[in-house]
Amino acid sequence: MTDAMSAGLFARDEPLNALGRRQLDALGELRADRAVCGPELRARQSAQQLGLTATAEPALADLDAGGWRGRSAEDLQPAELIAWLTDPDAAPPGGESITVLTERVGGWLAAPVPGRTVAVTHPAVIRAAVLVALNAPAVSFWRIDVRPGGATVLHHRGTGWTLRT
Repeated sequence: MTDAMSAGLFARDEPLNALGRRQLDALGELRADRAVCGPELRARQSAQQLGLTATAEPALADLDAGGWRGRSAEDLQPAELIAWLTDPDAAPPGGESITVLTERVGGWLAAPVPGRTVAVTHPAVIRAAVLVALNAPAVSFWRIDVRPGGATVLHHRGTGWTLRT
């Protein structure tokens, strides 16, 4: 959790706030053979708070909100926001679509590494990973609720991924 997230603004690269640090403390210790994180400050700080020495992985970067970064939904044209929330190919000005995000994350998941990897990343990236694991359509993206400071577990089973809740 960051101040922008708490205020309901589209994410920008900023540090964790006190609530974000408390959310991570509640996760406890994580075991990993390898740790990676999104390149944003909040992801790097989250990994550090969890006691992980993580390598920044560009494929785990947050959904790029482009010109909407730091703005609230109320600041946007309603038609633009509705299109983005209903059409996975729609993108904010200068940003990326849900389809592009899902392809990026799917590319990263296509090359699993042996052992236990902990990926510290963002709710949007986790939603995209769940879509890939379940082979679900991108239009289902907004139907997956991922809370900040939570944990989602995926296992690679030879021919694909499975989701453990």
